[in-house]
Amino acid sequence: MGLLNRFFGSKVEYPPLPVGNEALVKLDEVKAPLEELAHKVHDHLEVIPAEHEAFVFLGKPPENFGLAWIHDGKVTSLNELAKERHLSQTEVEQLIDRLGEAYQHASETPRYSAKFGGKQMVVIPSQGLEREMHQIMTNTLH
Repeated sequence: MGLLNRFFGSKVEYPPLPVGNEALVKLDEVKAPLEELAHKVHDHLEVIPAEHEAFVFLGKPPENFGLAWIHDGKVTSLNELAKERHLSQTEVEQLIDRLGEAYQHASETPRYSAKFGGKQMVVIPSQGLEREMHQIMTNTLH
């Protein structure tokens, strides 16, 4: 069965994010843009809650993914960020590599499920991943 799951994918079920969890408080702060994203994107979503923001992996990280950054009450896609910052294709590829590496660094972090905008999402409440993601985005913006 393991080989078939590799080819056809396996939907992993995670326990619900516990009520009162700090990650839930952070996600409630960005709930409206997160729900908006959930309605627009039909792909798998994995959310990293952060202080006043959230990072959302779309697709199948760490190999094949996009990223949405929820900050200042809006959603910014990786493509929009690249255009805004006039990033070269090489810089975008390096950014994607760093984001994928950050995701892998948190591979042992417990994951939970939560529903936003009617869509089931994976939540990764990791302060280490949160810091690393924030640092990557800060370095990209400056």
